[in-house]
Amino acid sequence: MHKERLFQRINTSWQSLQDAIAGLTDEQLLTPGVTGYWSVRDLMVHVATWEEEALHALPIIVDGGRLPKYASQGGIDAFNAKNQEAKRELSLDRLRQEMAATHQRLLAYVQRAPGEPWATEGRWLKRLRLDAYGHWRQHTEQILAWRTEQGN
Repeated sequence: MHKERLFQRINTSWQSLQDAIAGLTDEQLLTPGVTGYWSVRDLMVHVATWEEEALHALPIIVDGGRLPKYASQGGIDAFNAKNQEAKRELSLDRLRQEMAATHQRLLAYVQRAPGEPWATEGRWLKRLRLDAYGHWRQHTEQILAWRTEQGN
């Protein structure tokens, strides 16, 4: 994949997520039930958490290292729950700031990633897709479906 095409995918997917969130009131952001019992706010925490995970994992992959297993943390669901709880007290404004800052750090990392890890369908690109732009599409669809159900 060419770097420009990768950034196009990243930017398109991110903008779709932002558009899905845009216009929701604070009350709507906090309403559970978007996916399971999670609210849009919970999905925002989740997205930022997995971008942070990508920032941790991608350099390890570039260096040829082995990634830690989530089983050591009780599995993916336990990892997600732990991170939700850790950010439970963040205000919506602070969460928005953290989400934007984490996203900018991810973009900067991808821009300067050593070598050309995006050039082949390897571990690096797969992890970026799973933690970032492919992951965002999934949650964008959930938010849009929820908004339709809610008449938003």
